[in-house]
Amino acid sequence: MSRHPRARKARGASRVGQRFEAEVGPVAHGGHCIVRVVTDPSVEPAETRVVFVRHAVPGERVVVEITEGTDGDRFWRGDAVEVLAASPDRVPAPCPYAGPGLCGGCDFQHVTLERQRELKAAVVREQLARLAKLDVPVVVEPVEGDEHGLRWRTRVQFAETARGERGMRAHRSHRVIPVDDCLIARTDARLVSVPGTLHERVTTDGVGSHEFAVEADGFWQVHPGAPRVLVDTVLSMLGPRSGEKVMDLYAGVGLFARFLADAVGPGGRVVAVEGDRTASGHARDNLAGCPGVSVECGSVDRVLAASYDEPFDLVVLDPPREGARRKVVEQIVDRAPRAVAYVACDPAALARDVAIFGEHGYRLQELRAFDLFPMTSHVECVALLVRTRADLRRSDFAMKSLPSTEPS
Repeated sequence: MSRHPRARKARGASRVGQRFEAEVGPVAHGGHCIVRVVTDPSVEPAETRVVFVRHAVPGERVVVEITEGTDGDRFWRGDAVEVLAASPDRVPAPCPYAGPGLCGGCDFQHVTLERQRELKAAVVREQLARLAKLDVPVVVEPVEGDEHGLRWRTRVQFAETARGERGMRAHRSHRVIPVDDCLIARTDARLVSVPGTLHERVTTDGVGSHEFAVEADGFWQVHPGAPRVLVDTVLSMLGPRSGEKVMDLYAGVGLFARFLADAVGPGGRVVAVEGDRTASGHARDNLAGCPGVSVECGSVDRVLAASYDEPFDLVVLDPPREGARRKVVEQIVDRAPRAVAYVACDPAALARDVAIFGEHGYRLQELRAFDLFPMTSHVECVALLVRTRADLRRSDFAMKSLPSTEPS
């Protein structure tokens, strides 16, 4: 879960290791809080710098140690290494490897679970307000399958120290911290490094139960409650009808496509598009025997540019962390679906794409957020985008589908 910084040329004297006392501001996207430190009190007004600080809670007074930054940088990064005035939401981290300079996998082990979800909700709201100009209430919902925020990862990948010990990387670093037990991993978690094909069964509320083959190192939600809650939410939002045509984009091994096929029935149609060859192969096996279902292997933008140039009723969009981006969004809009269910693991990418949909007459009608990654800053959202009435008259496909009124 940790990220590695890009190598870049230093711009001025390094501030790494320097310490400042400061009050912690609001949470920011990425598991940080915003802190403004005074760098030169001798001038009026005092010179300050924004620091993105980990291991803090909004409202606290802390000592910040700079971990990245030079005089020429617009902002610095840092850790709260001492708490001078603690938040009532601060708790002792359950994991001995969580904290400044230690494992970078968890961002919020020092915060109560309830407050963690409030912080994540604040990030989603802020991104939608900043990037999509929308004021949306957000509640991050807990999902069954963890033990008070721990023991939820069904798959885990360890790094290795120079002495051969297994461990986890420090935040934004290649340095490996020896870790003998990752507390957010289930005790029976499968090691990603062990190759093979897994079989996962998903049972939804009142819809059915299906088994899915997935590669050990392929994409599959790591929270045990995630597949069920995401399928239930997507189906509830879209309300697929018998005989409808549906696209499942970034379809993985066919999780949504399989349940959508049940919903639209033999008279409907489901097209699943997935770029990973191994995953699309599993999708073909998982969807075998479903009438009206086809699987396309290829990048979503290229497949949509070359084929399926026709109207679709519904679209499920589950892109990787960087989101769908403008090209894919506009290709979806060209097919004039009545509704799009957007499953997103990054609120900034979601907000950017929601804004693009908005340019084309689709509005955000519903949003749900789920705590599928407790103790981390990550949050999963499902957004329902619907075509507005004003956009109906602008749809080329809607016009094409009408019988001609011109004389023959």
